[in-house]
Amino acid sequence: MSSDRRALPGDPRVRELVRQARGISRRRFLAGAAGTAGAGALLGACGTAGPTQAGEGDGSGGPLRWANWTVYLDQDEEGTTFPTLAAFEAESGIDVDYSEDIEDNDSFYGKVARQLESGQDIGYDVVTLTDWMTARWIRQEYVAELDRSRIPNAANILPNLDGVDFDDGRRFSLTWQSGFAGIAWDKEAIPDGLRSVSDLWDPRYKGRVEVLTEMRDTIGLIMLQNGMDPAADWTTDDWFDALDVVQRHLDDGQIRQVRGNSYLQDLASGDVVACFAWSGDITSLNYEYGDRFAFAIPEAGGMLWSDNLMVPKASRNKAEAEDLFDYYYRPEVAAEVAAWVNYITPVQGAQEAMARTDPELAENPLIFPTEEILSRVHVFRTLTPAEEERYNGQFLAAIGA
Repeated sequence: MSSDRRALPGDPRVRELVRQARGISRRRFLAGAAGTAGAGALLGACGTAGPTQAGEGDGSGGPLRWANWTVYLDQDEEGTTFPTLAAFEAESGIDVDYSEDIEDNDSFYGKVARQLESGQDIGYDVVTLTDWMTARWIRQEYVAELDRSRIPNAANILPNLDGVDFDDGRRFSLTWQSGFAGIAWDKEAIPDGLRSVSDLWDPRYKGRVEVLTEMRDTIGLIMLQNGMDPAADWTTDDWFDALDVVQRHLDDGQIRQVRGNSYLQDLASGDVVACFAWSGDITSLNYEYGDRFAFAIPEAGGMLWSDNLMVPKASRNKAEAEDLFDYYYRPEVAAEVAAWVNYITPVQGAQEAMARTDPELAENPLIFPTEEILSRVHVFRTLTPAEEERYNGQFLAAIGA
């Protein structure tokens, strides 16, 4: 889920950001950094294994099973292996079963909720979920408390991510990547680009528009278009005003579908020409489709979010998961991942590590956004459990999920 631009395609700041996004060469960075995580970074100490406690992983739990979103980990040129993960396996001796099994937070939760409630193994030892869903799992005591002594590199987390209200002190989670939600389009179909959320409702795009199943991103972007800050103390009427926009355009056929990560497939196939999107995804898609797509933060503002690493409470590979977390919080490794996924890395020192290999990429605001950029995006305010149940339920009912 990341990157960033916000504003009108005609804005020179946005044009520059888009230009820089096009110039990113993951392949070039990976080629130059091939030895970073695979050699030099491997010299760094892994989390020191302490006494194994019952249920915390003793090597008998099989491979470490990690559920993540699509295009959210560095890949090789052929797209068949994950270089940093392969390096971790070689260094640690831990086998990892990595799967892109998260389409969106709600559908993933629905798949494992029953096992979580009964305290059973859910089939994953590491999950990567967005802040609000992370807060739910922590609140419902579905995740294991991390042994920070095994994760010394967790000290590298950016200060603004260390004191989050749902996990103060990061006892149960660590940020994986952060990112932005905005608007995207097919430049062949819309050569003049898009400026605002309202542009997606142009009748010329009827039936070829999609919005996201992530309620906070879709409702947040529409609230901003309506002149309401989703980070502020908005009212129920404000929220329903935004939902009414989604419902109206679903009913009149303007919106084709409400999608999770699979919106990328619809963009690639041409079934969709305009959508709400996560910008790191669009950069990834452009590597495969020749810079065919564009992304921008709407002129009214965009949404900022983070995804987090957690260990489900019933995992028998907790210690191995902590080793994995410590590895990915090494600045050199974090830089290699960020160069490929083009999301905002949570690791202090990653920018300096990247600068040693690719100084130009290290200045890219898609990965290391400026304060000016960050001032123009918004974090959806934390909902109470009752609000979350109400608003999530209403949204899912409206989109037919």
